[in-house]
Amino acid sequence: MAEESARTVVVAVAANLGIAIAKTVAALFTGSASLWAEAAHSVADTGNEVLLFVGLRRSSGEPDAAHPFGRGQERYFWSFLAALGIFLVGGTLSIGEGIRSLLLPEPLESLWVGVGVLLVSACFEGYSWHTARKQLRRNARDRQRSLFQQLRRASDPSATTVFLEDSAALVGLALALIALLLHAWTGWAGWDALGSIAIGVLLIAVAFLLAVRSKALMLEEAAPADVADPIRARVLDVDWVGELADMHAVYLGPSRLLVNLWIRPSSPALGNSGGELALRVDRLRSDLLTDDGIAQVTVTLVGSPD
Repeated sequence: MAEESARTVVVAVAANLGIAIAKTVAALFTGSASLWAEAAHSVADTGNEVLLFVGLRRSSGEPDAAHPFGRGQERYFWSFLAALGIFLVGGTLSIGEGIRSLLLPEPLESLWVGVGVLLVSACFEGYSWHTARKQLRRNARDRQRSLFQQLRRASDPSATTVFLEDSAALVGLALALIALLLHAWTGWAGWDALGSIAIGVLLIAVAFLLAVRSKALMLEEAAPADVADPIRARVLDVDWVGELADMHAVYLGPSRLLVNLWIRPSSPALGNSGGELALRVDRLRSDLLTDDGIAQVTVTLVGSPD
């Protein structure tokens, strides 16, 4: 999954870097506020996806004495920084450019250069969006989720961030194209300015959604029911388990769970020696750890069955 996420992010970086350069050149030619907003948007996206790539690399480190559970949560930190980047660079600059254009309107020049760049940009953004969507759909199918559920519950924020960024980019391109054409048709530069402001509001909304999700994961959010329930069922299926008194399953990183179990052994199991019960606990832990999605398991024996 890490390799697939890395490919998704690299595709997004390459696409957005080329698009950012093209939009900046087009904005210089046309003087369009919407194109300046889109250029800022693409610059922000490029920088944010570089942050995602840094997170991918830093989170792949093996556990050590300082990080006994690995560095998986690095990815959540860098994703949070990416969300802030969308807000600060993309959103606020786009709104600021729109306000400036309202106060100091400029004539529109080289209309078809701007239209051409926007259409070509849509093709590149569409390819990046398709790559992220394909990964999300594959992951959703593995978890038997809908795409919307995967966006809300995914423990790997990389594909989610790229998908939402590119979705916002495609909507932003449509807004910029409409604003550009209305400016050319009516001669009123306010359309361009309103388009820039609308793009900024859209980016701030996306940044908020991504920041909230990254925050939840950094705070060790519990695994959703469709992840936790199969683990619970595996434990209850063990013959010596009388009752699963409690279970905590939290994300240590993308698809890496810390599972804490509180088990009441069955009455027959309590008749065994302490050594035999300890061996059974070790076998349960070893069995659960064969799941690649489980990084660590703790088992606490509590009381006796009612």
